[in-house]
Amino acid sequence: MQPLKRLESFSGPEGPVVLCIMDGVGIGKGDAGDMVAKATKPNLDWLKENSLFATLKAHGRAVGMPDDGDMGNSEVGHNAIGSGRVFDQGALLVKNAVESGDVFDGDVWKDLTGSLSADNSLHFIGLLSDGNVHSHINILFALIRQAQKQGIKKVRVHTLLDGRDVPPTSALEYISSLEAVLTEINDLGEFDYCIASGGGRLYITMDRYDADWPMIERGWQTHVRGEGRKFATAKEAVETLRAETPGVIDQDLKEFVIERDGTPVGPIVDGDSVILFNFRGDRAIEISKAFDDPNLDRFDRGPIPAIKFAGIMQYEAEQQIPKSYLVSPPAIDDVMGEYLAVSGVRQLAVSETQKYGHVTYFFNGNRSGKFAENLEDYVEITSDLVPYEQRPWMKGAEITEVILDSIEKDKHDFIRVNYPNGDMVGHTGDLLAVEISVETVDLCLGRLIEAIKAKNGIMIVTADHGNADEMYEVDKEGNLKLDSDGNPKSKTSHTLNPVPCYIYDASGKAGFKLAELSDAGISSLAATSIMCLGFEPPADYDPSLVELK
Repeated sequence: MQPLKRLESFSGPEGPVVLCIMDGVGIGKGDAGDMVAKATKPNLDWLKENSLFATLKAHGRAVGMPDDGDMGNSEVGHNAIGSGRVFDQGALLVKNAVESGDVFDGDVWKDLTGSLSADNSLHFIGLLSDGNVHSHINILFALIRQAQKQGIKKVRVHTLLDGRDVPPTSALEYISSLEAVLTEINDLGEFDYCIASGGGRLYITMDRYDADWPMIERGWQTHVRGEGRKFATAKEAVETLRAETPGVIDQDLKEFVIERDGTPVGPIVDGDSVILFNFRGDRAIEISKAFDDPNLDRFDRGPIPAIKFAGIMQYEAEQQIPKSYLVSPPAIDDVMGEYLAVSGVRQLAVSETQKYGHVTYFFNGNRSGKFAENLEDYVEITSDLVPYEQRPWMKGAEITEVILDSIEKDKHDFIRVNYPNGDMVGHTGDLLAVEISVETVDLCLGRLIEAIKAKNGIMIVTADHGNADEMYEVDKEGNLKLDSDGNPKSKTSHTLNPVPCYIYDASGKAGFKLAELSDAGISSLAATSIMCLGFEPPADYDPSLVELK
């Protein structure tokens, strides 16, 4: 890789270029569920009047998802922002591989299924929904049906309940759909296919960034050991847990184990095979380690069953997590961080735990580590382990302090930051907390604006996808959906709305104007950042949002 070439008429600002990603802050319709519009945000309002402003696509094909009805998410969003191009993402790669049959023709699938005895089980673990962010229920159905076609006698499904990328209390709909498929196969008379265990995605199994390993331990005990509260059916489990904790949403439901004649139906034992069918990596890595790494010491796994394990994808290539996988991950190369490193640009990446991996690993094209140790600093502020609606400000102030220190001391030329508030709090469905979360980010931006002014830097403020901008469900015509009591239905998932982009040049010396682009996406932020630093973007990057006058 060659260093970037300097622009002839602009060599970069006196101060740093700061790329601020307001996670989950999209542009809504200004209706009752639009907490971004409702929030008091004088600094974003000021930027709107004093910056170049554009709206960007952050969903569907603009970020490598199968179609434009698919929500964006932080993983694919940061891949697109950091790489400057759009790569086919896990959802699309897995969909294509399953539909073409390539998955079932591969050596890993054949190894997992071909070694099973009649007494052993094929287990599927994953998020049971059609959110298409971490998984899709249709992929699970295709895997189950293929197992039946091959004559595999016993299948066990360990269901992680969503309520985050889909409506907050929709679990029973997905359980019903799954039970219908399992019953259809069982009615053939020679198969034993059933749900074995489950629980909410934020209570068991799907931790990320080493934030809460007890979640993984609870998942291990539930799925592998068959230890947990026993129920006859998953439906009974969900209904009982909801009745005992009024207002609880699916992602927070406690673990449950399905039993038959007083015995768990699906502990994972010697000779079994296990497939993790989530395709998104961040919340799949830790449970994969639990199955794959004999030296893992994060919790006591007890006797580890001798099984075969694979992920639907490889979630971390450098560390080979997991060792076996069914579909190859996207091959993302020549990312912005590497170009800046070989060009001698000093970089800072900062966020709190929940989004730290996004401004580092995902931003760098699913690559761990730095490109240049002497030029890059990565700072992680430890997230609080409390419900986000209880502290919607999260670690915004602490993140901002790190950036201010860098700006004031001229430590870095390019700073990228993720404020997680709009997304993490948005997923709770608590409207007041979401409003406060947006106002927190605005307050932090106000402090950064003053620092950028003092140093004559450039500030780019944007988002990776929407969330806080649409907290009520709407129909195709944009009308609010109502529940049986006539109240608006809460929405905790991402949105299909565009995201904002403010480009503020404190000195005005760059002489930028908005480029005439149609349907620009967040992948154009890389070329934009590179131009703001005074370099020519790589020729294969999606075009910059700005050009020189």
